[in-house]
Amino acid sequence: MVASSKMMNVRVTTMDAELEFAIQQGTTGKQLFDQVVKTIGLREVWFFGLQYTDSKGDNTWIKLYKKVMSQDVQKGDPLLFKFRAKFYPEDVAEELIQDITLRLFYLQVKNAILSDEIYCPPETSVLLASYAVQARHGDYNKGTHIPGFLAKDRLLPQRVIDQHKMSKDEWENSITTWWQEHRGLLREDAMMEYLKIAQDLEMYGVNYFEIRNKKGTELWLGVDALGLNIYEKEDRLTPKIGFPWSEIRNISFNDRKFIIKPIDKKAPDFVFFAPRVRINKRILALCMGNHELYMRRRKPDTIDVQQMKAQARDEKNAKQQEREKLQLALAARERAEKKQQEYEDRLRSMQEEMERKQANLSEAQDTIRRLQEQLNQVQAAKEELEQRQNELHEMMQRLEETKNMEATERAKLEEEIRVKQLEMQKIQEEVSLKDSETKRLHEEVEEAIRKQNEAAAALQAATTTPKHHHVEEEEEENEEELINGENGTQDFSKDFDTDEHIKDPVEERRTLAERNERLQDQLKALKQDLALSRDDTMETPNDKIHRENVRQGRDKYKTLREIRKGNTKRRVDQFENM
Repeated sequence: MVASSKMMNVRVTTMDAELEFAIQQGTTGKQLFDQVVKTIGLREVWFFGLQYTDSKGDNTWIKLYKKVMSQDVQKGDPLLFKFRAKFYPEDVAEELIQDITLRLFYLQVKNAILSDEIYCPPETSVLLASYAVQARHGDYNKGTHIPGFLAKDRLLPQRVIDQHKMSKDEWENSITTWWQEHRGLLREDAMMEYLKIAQDLEMYGVNYFEIRNKKGTELWLGVDALGLNIYEKEDRLTPKIGFPWSEIRNISFNDRKFIIKPIDKKAPDFVFFAPRVRINKRILALCMGNHELYMRRRKPDTIDVQQMKAQARDEKNAKQQEREKLQLALAARERAEKKQQEYEDRLRSMQEEMERKQANLSEAQDTIRRLQEQLNQVQAAKEELEQRQNELHEMMQRLEETKNMEATERAKLEEEIRVKQLEMQKIQEEVSLKDSETKRLHEEVEEAIRKQNEAAAALQAATTTPKHHHVEEEEEENEEELINGENGTQDFSKDFDTDEHIKDPVEERRTLAERNERLQDQLKALKQDLALSRDDTMETPNDKIHRENVRQGRDKYKTLREIRKGNTKRRVDQFENM
């Protein structure tokens, strides 16, 4: 893109994109702003602005009704702008309508927490990181999200990492443990949960300005959606004096002197001094914008906002139905996978049982074979014994027939008979032993045959068991009925009467952790886990202030209620005496 004498190149960086435009010399800030919001599809324009770095190096918001080229933008080609949230909602859950608005706020707040522009205690940082992972990666999947998966993600403030003796793997394990708790949470819902926790942080949404009171004491002025707060120089977490927008009647400045007139006419003006006039201009612009939004929230929605909310409800309902359909499909898939696993386990068990039975069958067959061989040996021994008995019988007959033979021959024959008798006795003993062995083997054979029959029966049963059929189609039909049924989300609305006497919103405001017991338990568990690896030597001043506030039972809204007590005059006097 090349600049000409009548055109100027512009680059606008949002939290997740870069846009380039060519503008004319006479293009106003609003025309450029409108071009940006039209390009990204944003309709909740009142929260946002275009920011640039001026010639003195300060970040400045573009003035909508002045020409871009007449403002103190650092020269360059292209001219550089950031599209950022300038004003914050009082309650993100109630006010943010579009998904793109939610995403831009989420990314900006997350970046501020990670860079320590917003102080966040370690346990809250880890919990927020788990929501950030859900917003980016969706549901945890053990097969896909292997160790090291989060190594390149920027998830925690460097301060928190430095304060704990934990490896990258240990941080990842800690974050992943809580990530798994968010299963089924849509990415947009994870962003919303992140912001609902983050908005309770003391520094969330606060613009700080260095000021002095009439005594010259250096202080901080904090401007946010709920009003103006005064902080001591060394503590931007704990405001000491507060003024809600509903108490402020008029704001003005004269040179470096800034004047706030309370509604209470008996109260003196609230006066402070800024280091430069341009700082007072920025304070004035932020006060006007925040006060306008504060009052607008307490009036009925405009037609445009009503239409946006109706459209957002429809889109949310459609997403909810799609989510329910997806969850049902996932549940059906899990059931099918579980059944498949059960079938595979059962088949594996049957195969192991078949192998065992087959082994038993082989063992029985071996026993029968050994018995047969033993029986054959016994039979051979018996036949040999019978043969020797016959030979002995013949010898005895010969002895009887030769009574008159000579003594020498007779003695020889008797010796032969004695030897035969010994042989027969030995064979008889062998046959007796073989009979005992045979009896034992018979018992083994009977047992082996019984096992063989059992194994054969089990083998037969295993190979003929009918297959189990899935009932997935019927289940899917039932799920389809649930999805397409007429039990849709019902709308509920209630009109509130408006009152000119506006109640301070912090009077009944409580942190999400105070309202949500589960969140309390999560933060408590995280704090205990992190305490084991904490390095106290790395504690920052903000850590010490936060620890003391917790010890004294303070939180953001309890502190705001406390510092807004008493009449306006008392608080102005308190400011003057700081």
